[in-house]
Amino acid sequence: MSEPIDKPPAHPSFSVALRFWLKLGFISFGGPAGQIAIMHQELVERRRWISERRFLHALNFCMLLPGPEAQQLAVYLGWLLHRSWGGIVAGVLFVLPSLFLLILLSWLYIAFGDQPLVAGLFYGIKPAVTAIVMQASHRIGSRALKNNWLWGISAAAFVGIFALNLPFPLIVLSAALIGFIGGRLAPGVFALSGGHSTSQKDFGAALIGDDTPTPEHARFRWPRLLGLLLVGALLWLLPMGLLYSLFGWDATLTQMAWFFTKAALLTFGGAYAVLPYVYQGAVTHYGWLTPTQMIDGLALGETTPGPLIMVVAFVGFVGAYVQPLFGPQSAFLGGALAAALVTWFTFLPSFLFILGGGPVVESTHNDLKFTAPLTAITAAVVGVILNLALFFAYHVFWPQGFAGSFEWPAALISLAALVALLRFKRGVIEVLLCSAGVGLLWQLY
Repeated sequence: MSEPIDKPPAHPSFSVALRFWLKLGFISFGGPAGQIAIMHQELVERRRWISERRFLHALNFCMLLPGPEAQQLAVYLGWLLHRSWGGIVAGVLFVLPSLFLLILLSWLYIAFGDQPLVAGLFYGIKPAVTAIVMQASHRIGSRALKNNWLWGISAAAFVGIFALNLPFPLIVLSAALIGFIGGRLAPGVFALSGGHSTSQKDFGAALIGDDTPTPEHARFRWPRLLGLLLVGALLWLLPMGLLYSLFGWDATLTQMAWFFTKAALLTFGGAYAVLPYVYQGAVTHYGWLTPTQMIDGLALGETTPGPLIMVVAFVGFVGAYVQPLFGPQSAFLGGALAAALVTWFTFLPSFLFILGGGPVVESTHNDLKFTAPLTAITAAVVGVILNLALFFAYHVFWPQGFAGSFEWPAALISLAALVALLRFKRGVIEVLLCSAGVGLLWQLY
């Protein structure tokens, strides 16, 4: 029997929440936008565990942080409901199914990727992925860019990253500064808009509502923060020290651990904004894989549940597999170990950011001077994602560069996928499957 919407639902037990987070780990398709939409539908609309405004405030904080905002949002909501262990369980289960699946798919890709069947599937999937990134830019922009000021911030962010090659942290910090000043001078312009929000429909009384007092465990305490930082430092130092002592600093696994630590700490704007940084390091600087393999990895990431940034597991697996760390007979073992390691170093900071910063954020959910910078950052992220869409379009439509031939079949597949997503509101998996089928037919016939 459903509960009346004018009364908050009962607090879910830890086991009930655990089953939900496990389910989410297997059904969270569609990249960050799709995953956040699933969480909104389940937690705000259906279960009413948290109100829309509290959900959006948490989301905008996660978008401020470096790293994958969807996974960080899961950690935040799990922590809010069931303390630190709730956040840890939510974040781990959001990632774990995807890790195991990507290790398997990465091995199949390396072993059979040059077969006509697999090549044809990827020929259709990659243009569809380009369309999905474009849709993400449109979807977030249509909800975040509510006025000309926010449009201007988004355009400036695009120019900054596309034409001026400005670093992500500078773009995000600049947007935050504009939002901070703008929130004081023109508060109506920077009121909470919510980059992924849906309509402001009233879904009924929530367990954690707009005016619900901050839970006791979510109150800020210095000793707790210092203890958390100490534990986080140990969880980073122990595996890094072990890698250094066993293999040395210049070894592939050690360099992967260091690079993905930097990726986790220095890249802002969510999963789509992290990818160009990962591409630059993994392909250009270290040469762990080729540009084509990187785009193929993103295609696998789009077709599996979990955060899109789990493409790092593909990068780690391929980089260690093609340069066998433990000999040719143990190539799979080396690849699987590398995939697990880069996942650890990529996601460890996300848990620390949320468990450490959550209490501060919970004390600011009705304070404009904090929400205005987050609104401006959301607008800037739209421009960053648009840049990524063009980045992938270039490599998919002109695989040999502008001097080479234009892949018009790939362009048509991408256009059809974009129309299906935007005009006919088809699901991501449905579009990917259809595109893969078209690509296979084109390559074989």
